[in-house]
Amino acid sequence: MASDHSFDIVSKVNLQELRNALQQAQKEIATRFDFRGSSASVAFDEAAGILKVTGDHQAQLTSVVDVVETKLAKRGVALQAFAWSDPDQLPSGTMKRQAALQQGLASEKAKEITKLIRELGLKVQPRIEGDAVRVAAKQLDDLQVVIQALRGKRLGVPLQFENYR
Repeated sequence: MASDHSFDIVSKVNLQELRNALQQAQKEIATRFDFRGSSASVAFDEAAGILKVTGDHQAQLTSVVDVVETKLAKRGVALQAFAWSDPDQLPSGTMKRQAALQQGLASEKAKEITKLIRELGLKVQPRIEGDAVRVAAKQLDDLQVVIQALRGKRLGVPLQFENYR
């Protein structure tokens, strides 16, 4: 009798790599000539999961965001993990932009993923379990097809595949 094989679809961010990337961005902003003497800064509130970026004007704010995204990409942190808000003008004349860290799969995304899996027409059983989706099947090949199909889709959140057995 064949046992069921399964894996979990999750959306996690390696917080240590995130911290390292933000430290590198802060160092670069502190030493770059075009940011010297300005209000350009990067701050991360880990408890709330909010990244705050400031700059003197729109062009500088865009440059700071580019520095942050470059450092995140070099450290292997998915850029889709952040939901950026629109830039805000502060009363002091500076600009601010925030990004919310997306950890786990929201219920709408989990439902969308299960729907995509069911549309493949394979003999697999996707289930939503908290902030993850577990996919079970009798054959390993079906699970591989599901993984490849989901890697090809742009869902707006970074996906990882864990506990493959």
